Amino acid sequence: MADLAPQSVPSPRPGPALSTREALKGMTRWRRQIFAVTWLAYAGFYFVRQAFSVAKLGILDDPLVNGVLTEQVLGVLDAVYLAAYAAGQFLWGMWADRFGPRVVVAGGMAGAVLAACAMGLSSAVLVFGGAMVLQGLAQSTGWAPLCKNMGSFFTVRERGRVLGIWSSNYAFGGLAAPPFLGWWAYEVFESWHAAFLAGAATLAVVLVLFLVFQRNTPQDVGLPDPNRTEEERAAAGKAAPPRQPALALYKEALRDRMVLTLGAAYFLLKPARYAILLWGPVIVSRRLPEVGNVGATLIPVAFGVAGVLAPILIGWVSDTVFRSRRVPPCVLALTLLTVALALFMPLTATGSAAVMIAVLAVIGLAVYAADAMISCVAAVDFGSAGGAGTAAGLVNGCGSVGAILGGLLPGFLSGTALFYGFAAAALLAGLLMLPQWNRVPATAA
Repeated sequence: MADLAPQSVPSPRPGPALSTREALKGMTRWRRQIFAVTWLAYAGFYFVRQAFSVAKLGILDDPLVNGVLTEQVLGVLDAVYLAAYAAGQFLWGMWADRFGPRVVVAGGMAGAVLAACAMGLSSAVLVFGGAMVLQGLAQSTGWAPLCKNMGSFFTVRERGRVLGIWSSNYAFGGLAAPPFLGWWAYEVFESWHAAFLAGAATLAVVLVLFLVFQRNTPQDVGLPDPNRTEEERAAAGKAAPPRQPALALYKEALRDRMVLTLGAAYFLLKPARYAILLWGPVIVSRRLPEVGNVGATLIPVAFGVAGVLAPILIGWVSDTVFRSRRVPPCVLALTLLTVALALFMPLTATGSAAVMIAVLAVIGLAVYAADAMISCVAAVDFGSAGGAGTAAGLVNGCGSVGAILGGLLPGFLSGTALFYGFAAAALLAGLLMLPQWNRVPATAA
C-alpha cells in the first residue's frame, strides 16, 4: 500500500503552535483516517446500488408482482436511475466545492437509505419510479465529492498511487454487495424485499461512521494544506477564501481544455464498462450456452477482480514511471482496451470458458485502469484548487451519460456490432487524449 505519511509537513496556519513532529504525526493519522472512511463510504453506496439487480431475480418470480414489474418495466426503471445519476453528477461536485464534501455525501447516503427502504416496503410501480429517481440523485453524491475530499489531504505527486488504491472501492463494492445482499434476500428471509432493506441497513451504519470520522480538509483539524506552499499560506492569511458562485465554477471548468478532453474520453469509455456490468451474464450465456446460468453469473467475476487491481497498478505507474503524468498510462490502457474489445468475438468463438475468463479479465484490467485515472486522479489534478469537485463532477457526468448507452445498447445490437463499436470508442478516446501526452497539472510542474 502506498505510504500515507507525508514526506514533510510545513507549519500549520496561525493558531496554537504545533511542532514539526506533532504536525507530521497528526497529518499521518488524519490521512489514514480520511482514506479509510471515504473508501468505506463509496464502497458502502454499492450495497444499496446493487440491491435492485439482486432483487430482480425474485421480482420476476414473484406471482404478486410479475404481471406489473415485468422485464420491460425493470429495464425502464434502470434507465430512469441512470438518467438521474447522470444529472446528479453535474450538480453535486459543484456543491462539494461550495459547501464541502461532508454535507453533500452524508445527505446522499441518507437519501439512498430512504429510497432503498421505500423499494423494500412497496411493490407499486410509481413508488419504484420515484425511489429510482431519488436513488440515482443520491448515489451521484458520492464520487466527485469524495475525490475532492481525498485530494485535499494528498499532493499531486502522490495522488496517482494513493487514489489508485483508493479507487478500488467501487470495484470491491460491485463484487461484495451482490452475494451479501443475495444471501440476506434468498437464504435468510427468502424475500426479494430483504435485498433493499439489508442494503439500507448496511449503508446506514456506514453513514454513522462517516459522520464520526470524516473531515473536509486538514485545516478543519488545525493542520496545514499540503497542496499550498508556505508563501501561499502566508499570502492567504487568516481570511477564508470566498465561495465562488456556481456559474463561475462551471465556467472555469469549461474553459479548461483538459477537463473537456477528460469528459469526452470518459463518455466514450463508460459504455463498455456498464455493458459488461449490467449484461455480463447475458453476454457470457450467449457466447457459452453450455455453462448454464450459474456459470454465466460466475465467469464475469473475472472482470470485477481485475477491476480491483487495475487502479492500484495504473496509479503506481503514473506516479513512478511517468512522474505524475496522467495521460500516458491512460492512453496505454485505452490501447490495450481497444485490442481486447476488438478481439472479444473472435476469441470467445472458441467456446472455451478459460478464454472467456482471460478476455474479460484483460478488458476489466484495461477499462478500470483508464476509468480510475480519468474519473478520479486526473479530474482532481486538473481542476482548480477550489473547483476540483466541479471538474470531477463534470467529467463523471459525461461518463454517466455514456453509461446509459451501456445499459441500453446490448438489448438492441448484436455482439459483433456491440464490441467492435466499443473498440472504436476506446480508440477514439485514446486519440483524443494523445495530444495531451506531456500535460501535467500546474501544481506538479
